[in-house]
This record gives sequence, structure tokens and C-alpha cells, in this order.
Amino acid sequence: MTSTLLTHARVVLADEIHDDVAVLIEGDRIAALDPTGHAGASEIDLSGRTLMPGMIDLHCDALEKEVEPRPGVHFPLAFACAQADKRNAAAGITTVFHALSFANHELGVRNNAFAAEIARAIGDWQRHALVDNRVHLRYEVTDQSAPPLLASLLREGHAQLISFMDHSPGQGQFRDVEAYSAYLAKTYKTDASQLDAILAQKAEAAEGAMARMMQLAELAGQLRVAIASHDDDSPAKVDTVKALGAVISEFPVNLETAQAARAAGLATLFGAPNILRGQSQSGNMRALDAVLAGVADCLCGDYSPAALLPSVMRLPDLAGIALPEAVALVTRNPARAAGLHDRGEIAVGQRADLIAVRELGGLHQAERVWSAGRLTLDARFDPQQGH
Repeated sequence: MTSTLLTHARVVLADEIHDDVAVLIEGDRIAALDPTGHAGASEIDLSGRTLMPGMIDLHCDALEKEVEPRPGVHFPLAFACAQADKRNAAAGITTVFHALSFANHELGVRNNAFAAEIARAIGDWQRHALVDNRVHLRYEVTDQSAPPLLASLLREGHAQLISFMDHSPGQGQFRDVEAYSAYLAKTYKTDASQLDAILAQKAEAAEGAMARMMQLAELAGQLRVAIASHDDDSPAKVDTVKALGAVISEFPVNLETAQAARAAGLATLFGAPNILRGQSQSGNMRALDAVLAGVADCLCGDYSPAALLPSVMRLPDLAGIALPEAVALVTRNPARAAGLHDRGEIAVGQRADLIAVRELGGLHQAERVWSAGRLTLDARFDPQQGH
């Protein structure tokens, strides 16, 4: 069994920061903090670095852009999975839930058969992967054809999280038809005739949505797959998804709903990119406002995994919270929300998912990354020596 001793780092523990703590890795686990004996362990000096748990991203749909970088232009799936894997490692994300939308032909690359191929490709690539790649099934509840395919993926073990979403205008993310049509036109080049067809199909399919959700939620519960709800917009919606077994409320659109979700015991999740940008792309509740109001449990990479680490490292200044509290938003909290109790903290017995963070040019970067005890990224750069 290989042993590695990480020394002289500023270590972010669950509730406090300790300077100059040694962390011993044995195999894929954290074996000790400040061990008295470590014979045979290779030592790595992390002076000047912050050591924190590897980040856990519950919702990242960036893989879709790796698959389809331009409309109608598709890369081989193994190539796309490999690139996404490398990007997540470089971002300091050691567990990523790739969010794949099942909305048939409604949203560009997001159609059922293709999304299922991507889900299986993620599993196939994992044996070569740098980090832990998982699948988050996003079910558009007005899609009548997806449930059998989703059920198959769940039973085959190709999914570790499922969420229910409804992009019908008039609720959730899109409160009016104009906002919805503008989004589709800008993002997926959907014209007026296509929009009319989508709206008609949604209206027709809405009637059976709850029955489909209940069937999938029951199966997910049997398989111990966590359930999330997307763009909750009212306490009543929270009550509905809670009854289905949801444990995560993704992107609640306003403060009242976020408060209701937390009161109901759901973990709330917001996008880190809008902390970096300072606003929500859809005009809903900002992630920073959720943190300031004390209603944010988790942050995710959403469409930009690279935004996660710099956003978190800015939060102590932006929101007046301690660094361990900010780090918990991307480590311990999402781990517990997804039912992962073996990671998310620097503690004895936890999986050795760790990142050494260095500040370069005012930007925090993951310099070295360990996934299950294995060094998967080494991006050291010495500006004095040019390497």
C-alpha cells in the first residue's frame, strides 16, 4: 500500500483552519492527521498552499458542450468524456455529477437516445478517469417518452442522481413565454414554428407528469438514488417534491422558496458561476444573495466547473463567512445531500480526495489534486524559473 505525507499546508478542516498540519494518505484513505510515525511514506511539502477536500459538483452540464461544441457538431463520446474529466480535475473537482437532460428533441443535444448514450459513455470512461465521474439524470417532466429509458439507466446503475425539471413557461425558471422563447432562440436557434410545437406538446403532456414522476421517484428510492427538484418557485412546489422523496432543491428561484426548502429538510443548491459573474443568467435569485440570507447549502459548477473554486475562495470577503463554511458548500454539504458519507472532509477514514490550492495573479487555482489517494493533477508553476 502506498503512503504519502502532505506537510506544512494550511488545512481546511470541517469547522476550522489549522496551519502546518500533516495529512497522511494510505491507499485511498486519509489515515492520520499529524501522525507520530510515517515510516516509508513519501513526503510532499505544501508550504504556502491551502489543502482542502476535493470539491463535489452535483450539477454540471458542461459535458454537453464537450459533446456538441457547436449546434449539430458532435465529438466522439469517449473523447468528450476524457476532456470533461481533465477539466474537472484541473478545476479541483474530484466528484462530478454530469447533468444530462432527457427532454427528447426539445433542447438541442438534449434528446433521450443521445443522452442515454452519453450516460453509458461516462460509465465506460470511468476506468480511465482522473476523478469520480457520475451521472445526474435531468428529467423534463413533460416528456412522455423518457421514463422507460430513465428506468433502464437507473436499474443498470448508470445514474447516481435524478432530478425533475419543468421548463414550461409560466412557472419555474421561465415565468413568461417571451423569456422562454428568447432562451430557446438564443441557445438552440429554435424558430417560432418549432416553439409553437414545443408549447403545444408540453400542454398536452402536462396532465400525466405527476404519475410519471411518482413512478420514477419510487424506483429511485428503491435503488437509493438521490432525488432533486429543479427551479422550485413556491413553498407549495417544495411540498410536492418533498412528498416524492426529493432531498435537494436545485436553483430555487426566490428567497421564500429557498427558506421553505430548507425548512422541509431539502438541501438547497445554487450555481457558482453567478457568484463569479455577480448575477443569475435568468434573472432569478442570485447565489450570493442566497449565501448572504443563509439559505444556501451547496454550490455547483452548472455550466462552468472552473468557476467553482474561485467563487468559493471569494465568499469569505463577499459574504463575511469563514472559509470552512464556504468550502463546505462544495464539499461536505453536497456529499451528504447526495448520500456520500465517505468524502467531503479532511478527516481520518475519509476517502483521500484532496486539492492543494495556490493563488496566482489574484486567482485561486488547484495546483495538485488527489482522487482516492492518487495524484491525478500536478500543475506546479514557478514564475521565477519559468516552469
